[in-house]
Amino acid sequence: MGAPARQNWLTMTETCLIDTLGPLAVVQPQDIAELSNAVCAAAGRDEAIYPIGGKTMLAYGLPPIKPGIAVDTGRLDRVIDYPARDMTVTVQAGITLAKLQAVLGKENQRLPIDVPLAERATLGGVLATNASGPRRYGFGTARDYVIGISVMNDQGEEAKAGGRVVKNVAGYDLCKLYIGSLGTLGIITQVTLKLKPRPEEQALLTLPCSDAALEAVLDRLHGSRTRPICLDLLNRATVQYINQQIDNALPDSPWVVAIGFEDNRPAVEWQVQEVTRELADAGWSGIHLRQTSSAESLWRALVEFPAWPGGRLTFKTNLPPHACAAFCRQAAASYEPLLLQAHAGNGIVIGQSDDHLTFEAAKVLMGTLQAAASNVHGNLVILRCPAEWKAVLPVWGCPRQDGWLMHAVKQRLDPGRLFNPGRFVDGI
Repeated sequence: MGAPARQNWLTMTETCLIDTLGPLAVVQPQDIAELSNAVCAAAGRDEAIYPIGGKTMLAYGLPPIKPGIAVDTGRLDRVIDYPARDMTVTVQAGITLAKLQAVLGKENQRLPIDVPLAERATLGGVLATNASGPRRYGFGTARDYVIGISVMNDQGEEAKAGGRVVKNVAGYDLCKLYIGSLGTLGIITQVTLKLKPRPEEQALLTLPCSDAALEAVLDRLHGSRTRPICLDLLNRATVQYINQQIDNALPDSPWVVAIGFEDNRPAVEWQVQEVTRELADAGWSGIHLRQTSSAESLWRALVEFPAWPGGRLTFKTNLPPHACAAFCRQAAASYEPLLLQAHAGNGIVIGQSDDHLTFEAAKVLMGTLQAAASNVHGNLVILRCPAEWKAVLPVWGCPRQDGWLMHAVKQRLDPGRLFNPGRFVDGI
């Protein structure tokens, strides 16, 4: 007798809701062939495909515009190739960040990208949303580590770009086309990454700061002889929230600056001493140092902040770094319960409202902050809010001048609007 037939992968009991669309049947392919079958079947029925990854960013983007099915790639999580000496790894994109880091950790290596809810977030989802966190200041984003990528296209075929060696660069860098595209150009199936060694030592310094001194402190740190890998700014509401999670980890102050270092032990020790001296010479005191294991809980709090479950609205602003302090002050003054975390070295501000924010108040707040960001050539996007608010609020911020190009790319790679239709910039 032959082998028993595999259970029909389309017969699934799990469902999910994306904004107001659903419940959608969730397909969980066990291999690339099953994923291809799912894509072809949906295309044949003129349905949409909604990649959902670990479901950590389902609220991100505009509401879907077409019925279809959700695709959970969580079973596509194999390590394909890991030549540790080359400091590269090739994995299926359904692997979670926590599992990937555990595999790399056995060789004392890592992917230095901070992602909230790493035990659920898939690598494919991280790339599709171009997620990053506090360590972005020192290590960049996922774009900087992808050297090869495979994507399931609208024909159910795997398209590949890049390769498995760091110097394999020729022609256009198609890898970056899919990063940050919110799954609207295809489903990422496999990724090759370059890696970093795990640091021997880590340290986090925290410095209380007044409103009046904010720009001066950040300017001094930007001009430091040291090279922090994290330069975060937290307002009082965020400090209070973190202190509830970690028994009074931060000083009670209008603002707290967190400065992170990771490297070999002598390098970290020198940088800690140097930045402490620089700040003391400038007249600032109250610096607190956490090292190695004592810094872990605060690192986790900084990384997990964007996934705070208590908020009704979450936004992200991209600004020139020099405008970060003024924007944060204006945001804090515009809505007192607002929680703010700024990756001040990069000019990225994450804001979260409490659950008392009304729709009318949200309209005013987003209008005010969008204008403030635009005035310095920045932008504001909404990561999470009630689905019914999305028709009015600036989910993707100001209109883009390259919108025509984005539409052209979508038309070329997904003319039938199969993947995540309507959810990306300008309703792509």
